[in-house]
Amino acid sequence: MKRLISRGLMFGNLVEVSSPILVERYNRALRHLTGKTTELTDFHIDISGYSPEVGDELGDHLYLNHGGCNRQFILLTTEQKSAPLLNAKFSTSREILKSFILENEPQLFALTARDAVAGELFNSVYAVGEPARLFDIRNVVIECDTTEGTIRQAEKLGKLVDRFKGEEDAWFDDVLIADMISLAKQTGDVSRNPVRLKHMEFAQDDFWTAHFGGMYLFRGVKNPAAITVKESDALGTLPIERVYDFGDRNQIAKFLERNDLVEPIVNARGLDAGAILRQKLDFIVVDAAQDAGVDLTGAVRRDIRALARRHADQLPPEFHALQGLVNWAENGGPWPKITSDHPAYFYTLRAADTPQRDLVNMLLAELAPKDVRQLFICHKEVFYSAYAGWSETKKSYVADFLEREYQADKAGAREALFGHDAPLAEEPVRETVKNPWGYRIEEDKARRKDDLIDQVGPWGAIRR
Repeated sequence: MKRLISRGLMFGNLVEVSSPILVERYNRALRHLTGKTTELTDFHIDISGYSPEVGDELGDHLYLNHGGCNRQFILLTTEQKSAPLLNAKFSTSREILKSFILENEPQLFALTARDAVAGELFNSVYAVGEPARLFDIRNVVIECDTTEGTIRQAEKLGKLVDRFKGEEDAWFDDVLIADMISLAKQTGDVSRNPVRLKHMEFAQDDFWTAHFGGMYLFRGVKNPAAITVKESDALGTLPIERVYDFGDRNQIAKFLERNDLVEPIVNARGLDAGAILRQKLDFIVVDAAQDAGVDLTGAVRRDIRALARRHADQLPPEFHALQGLVNWAENGGPWPKITSDHPAYFYTLRAADTPQRDLVNMLLAELAPKDVRQLFICHKEVFYSAYAGWSETKKSYVADFLEREYQADKAGAREALFGHDAPLAEEPVRETVKNPWGYRIEEDKARRKDDLIDQVGPWGAIRR
């Protein structure tokens, strides 16, 4: 993993904690939440305040996430909003924390200027000892305060101020006035600077969880379902009608189509489908080269494609199917026969523009794991797990590629691959044809004047 860390591909954008004041505040919050403290004088934290260095020291990398259910957090600065969430057990946790910080940024900025804010992503489930308990998670509420109880004291002071204003003889109530003065020393002037955080509740209809080998819950769609990485029979009875595992490829494909959750890459508006598919081909060649023991050290795209030409007959079916799709998209070749039980099928899709888009791209990345770029972008937990089992030569190639092609323009790469707003310079005349997936593919008959992906995409200009 050192190769990834040195390139900023792992533990990137963490917030450094090195000043004695911040370390002391962190320890107060850590003791408040867990009863533990750290002896470290400098370390790094993610958006939730979790530190891999502290986890190593304590021998417990779930010290802020006991049972992997209700994630606790420590905020030392609002700058944590840009940090990643490490050891995620639920796909929604980072966005919840980020939304909470952004919505309350002025108040949190004022609070963290004096103290740490400690809290919890709280739901009605305290433990997920069995898979069925995951379905009891419906909403997540954030509960937090400073280690000195500033928010709680501010609420109490606010009530005393209301009494002082409303009671006729309050000016003569020495006890009331003394209590107000005492609390104001801790909270400041709540009449001018109210210390109140917005109550935020987050619905949890659709999410991924790392529990039980990995599970995707889709409950906010027309036809709800649970999709599990492991065999569904091993999970027992679940309170949902449709349960599929990764062996049920046809059923998963139908589920995604029935709910309009995916679209073929070759039909996606604003994409250079050929460039994306060719990069997927390169990744499949790299995977095959690893299995064959080929040294990929320092390999570039030209080398990968030379390997593909020399060993075409030894490449897996995914390669030949996607190559046929590129030939159709760019050269008017025949339709490739790619049905949902074909190993290349999920490589040909991306998420449609729905509220479940990120979750669907996460699922597709795990169903098409040889596309290491999509796996890294959409599902880092699975990427890191897969990376640990690769050969040194594949590790080197993938780390070099991601540093060179993705780190240089993260936003551009994401938009090129998954965005839905890339405009066309000219609306093309279209002819609708039927493809082997059962989708209706619209074939452009007019040339695009300007392809933005050619200009700013992560692969450089693609000559047609």
